[in-house]
Order: sequence, then C-alpha cells, then structure tokens
Amino acid sequence: MATKPNTARDDAQEAAEEKPASKRSLPLKKVIVAAIGALVVGGGGFAAYRFVFAHGDSHEAAAAAKPAVFVDLPEVLVNLSNTGSDRTQYLKVKVVLELPDQLLMQQIQPVMPRVLDTFQTYLRELRPTDLDGSSGLYRLKEELTRRVNAAIAPNKVSAVLFKEIVVQ
Repeated sequence: MATKPNTARDDAQEAAEEKPASKRSLPLKKVIVAAIGALVVGGGGFAAYRFVFAHGDSHEAAAAAKPAVFVDLPEVLVNLSNTGSDRTQYLKVKVVLELPDQLLMQQIQPVMPRVLDTFQTYLRELRPTDLDGSSGLYRLKEELTRRVNAAIAPNKVSAVLFKEIVVQ
C-alpha cells in the first residue's frame, strides 16, 4: 500500500481540527491563572488587614488593660573599684524599677533591702571604664535587671531604668 502524500487540503483540515482544541484550552488557562492571581492578591490583602487592624487592636487593648508600674529606689552612692590610680571615683545612681502590675509592687516591698544590697555589691566592683559609652550603660542596665530578678525570684521586673547616673 502506498501512502498518499499530504496535500494542502489535508494540512488545512488537520489545522482546523487542532485550532478548536487550542482555542478551548486557552480561555481555560486564562481563567485558572486569573483565579490563582485573585486568590494570591486577596489572601495577601486579607493578611495585611488582619495584621494592621486586628493584630494592632489586641496590643493596644493589652497595653490599656495593664499599665506599667514604676517604683523609685533610693539613690545609691558607691566608690568605684580602684585600678591603681591615686584618685578615688564615685558613682551615683538613681534607679526606677518597671513592674508589670501593681500587685508585684506589694510583693517585692519586703525584699527591697536584698535588692539594694545586690545593687551596692555589684556597683562597688565596677571600674570607671565599665561605664564608658552607651554600650557600658546598656550592659549595666541588663546586669542590674538580671540581679534584681534573681533577688525577687520567682517574681520578675520588666526593666531597670536609670533616672540619673553620675561618675565623679
């Protein structure tokens, strides 16, 4: 059997048969891509809405419900550790404890002498170079917070805040 050579008419018929199939799949592909795009954009918009509005409201409500309580501690005056120089240097510090709630203030009042003793003991071991720059003060603040939390355990303060720091 001999095969017939393809004629222009046969090629036109094959192309006409293929066109309807590709024309049908093209709109279907566009619809699928458009639906996926709409889901992505809609999901992103919804997530942004939840983050900005719903998430922000819960933080504001929590902050409004529990305002921080501040407790002033007495001024502490200590001489700094002498590293061989003839001149004695002093450190004067006024500190405020930030507490998460009013109830904690009543709970730590009985152990306040322990907190002050912890401050005195630690501050006397400092050298003037330990207090240089903002990084030195940040380390001091973090160390005092850690020591206060150890002294009043199991309770915890939120932060130790400086009202005044003088090195003479």
